[in-house]
Amino acid sequence: MKRKEFLTSGLFAAGIAMLPSTVSANNDRVKRSFRFAFISDIHVKPGVVPEAGMAKAIQHVQNLKPKVDFIVNGGDSIMDALAATKESAQIQWDLFHKIMEKENSLPVYPCIGNHDIYGWFQKTPDSTDPLYGKNWAVKELKMTDRYYHFQKGKWDFIVLDSTQLNPAGGYVGKIDEEQLVWLKNKLAEIPKDRFIVIVSHIPILSICAGLFFNKTEANGDLMIKRNLMHSDFLAIKALFNQYPNIKTCLSGHVHLQDEVHYLGIKYYCNGAICGNWWSGAYQEFDPAYAVFEFFDDGTCSREMVNYG
Repeated sequence: MKRKEFLTSGLFAAGIAMLPSTVSANNDRVKRSFRFAFISDIHVKPGVVPEAGMAKAIQHVQNLKPKVDFIVNGGDSIMDALAATKESAQIQWDLFHKIMEKENSLPVYPCIGNHDIYGWFQKTPDSTDPLYGKNWAVKELKMTDRYYHFQKGKWDFIVLDSTQLNPAGGYVGKIDEEQLVWLKNKLAEIPKDRFIVIVSHIPILSICAGLFFNKTEANGDLMIKRNLMHSDFLAIKALFNQYPNIKTCLSGHVHLQDEVHYLGIKYYCNGAICGNWWSGAYQEFDPAYAVFEFFDDGTCSREMVNYG
């Protein structure tokens, strides 16, 4: 490489390295709209480690400086209701509420996770039970519906229900037809000068969805299964392309962390409070939550917090 080319390359590399601090400096001059914690995949269950771990995580959020304005719960609040008995599911929900009531004083905006859904994987499920499926989670999380919308500052939050029952077995990441109609109508009615953030338990777009199993297939393919990322991503992408005020998508589910910038939208996958289901780190990622700052110019920043 010639000296001139080396200098040019070096300056370019230095510019890239300086970019995050430059962005941060610019955001310091932009009015911050609000700050919140995104907690996901708590998977609480009876036991010393999960109970103390959840309590410590919520305490850590409460003691943040500067303080956060609210919490977004990205789903999988309890270990599992899919295959649980009614008695077991009730114990898990009671434990979740006990810890939240003791440790949390912030407003919480919840999202349904796949493990919050009751009865789908039971050997002989009773689909006539009023609590079957997502009804129980909606009740326990005090949600008005399984998907909903709220506003903070100059931002509109759209919280999706991203887990659908797969008739062939298991579940699939996607939104159903009823929800899709609602989403299209909601996006159309939000003024163009407001910014939009989409919350889903299962990532809409994530490289970590392909890294969950920490291996490639026998033929070398990197597999992204339909229960790890939205199988309807291409349709959602086409819809999102119509709305340049959609700026951010937030998710959990895969217990890993990534940040994907694609077609003007930042997709954040935000790890897990429980890490490796209360057995330490999952792959390279310790138990953690995310702290977001959203700004009045449509930008945002994320800090991942390992709460110890």
